[in-house]
Amino acid sequence: MSRIGNKLIPLEEGVTVTVNGDVVTIKGAKGEDIVKFNPDLISVEVKDNNIHVTRANDEKATKQMHGTIRALINNAVHGCHKEFVKILDIIGIGYRAEIKGRDVVLNVGYSHPVTISPLEGVEVKVFDAKIKEVNCSIEVRGIDKFKVGQTAALIREVRPPEPYKGKGIKYRDEHILRKEGKRAGKK
Repeated sequence: MSRIGNKLIPLEEGVTVTVNGDVVTIKGAKGEDIVKFNPDLISVEVKDNNIHVTRANDEKATKQMHGTIRALINNAVHGCHKEFVKILDIIGIGYRAEIKGRDVVLNVGYSHPVTISPLEGVEVKVFDAKIKEVNCSIEVRGIDKFKVGQTAALIREVRPPEPYKGKGIKYRDEHILRKEGKRAGKK
């Protein structure tokens, strides 16, 4: 029994959902998103300001798709109502980022600047951080959870945080496990 698949999806105020064959279209204040599903295995209906996702049988593949489709529809409803946001912090002397057109240009200790192009539908902003050790912060936002997460991961991948001094690009809520250097253990 899929516990996630059986949960109802409450509709946020200002969000409209239409089911047309094998496509669910979600429209909200921030934008529009679609989720495709297999109508032979999964059925989606809107009742009493809730979205019901049900499955046709109890086979393993159907149960897996049940929870997945429900989660995708829930993420689309949330994204069209509020948007998804990921904030990355850049830590290190001389490390910085800037916006050129739609692209993010990162100067993070390499001999050349690194340019990252955000995925379609994702907006990126760079601003000065209010945190003491952080040089600047990057805000990635959009209505598609996957695209926001993927763009943030591409930015972080340029210079992941290292465990000794913590220099690099990290998520705002990420905790970096610090290591002791060689000199700390000597007496």
